[in-house]
Amino acid sequence: MKMKESLTIGKLAMASQVNVETIRFYERKGILKQPKKQGAFRKYPDEYITRIRFIKRSQELGFTLKETKELLDLKIKNQSKCSDVLSKTEIKIEEINQKISDLKKMKQSLQALASCCEDINQPLSDCPILECFINPKDKK
Repeated sequence: MKMKESLTIGKLAMASQVNVETIRFYERKGILKQPKKQGAFRKYPDEYITRIRFIKRSQELGFTLKETKELLDLKIKNQSKCSDVLSKTEIKIEEINQKISDLKKMKQSLQALASCCEDINQPLSDCPILECFINPKDKK
């Protein structure tokens, strides 16, 4: 029977594919609990590798650290259901849809600005794009 391994922060960072400062940041944010020192070093449980990977993946999917902590807390609570995670996921999807919509509007505005430039050799003082930043004609 294999005993659970405990890791120094450096080994945990390497195994989790993050740097030591990332782990310390997570500790300051309360998403990872800092273990007590055992001798000269803190020994982290090996299940922190999975926890850190979960944190990194949730960030890749657009969840904030606060939201990620809420997801991790749901896993700990005995009364939590899959619907709790689904609800948080659907909220995040809606937020992403809104961001996509906002980004499309920004892109259209920038394309309209770019189309104002007819002469790329024009002096900067006469640049129509910069003029639109200073005096927008079209306030939506």
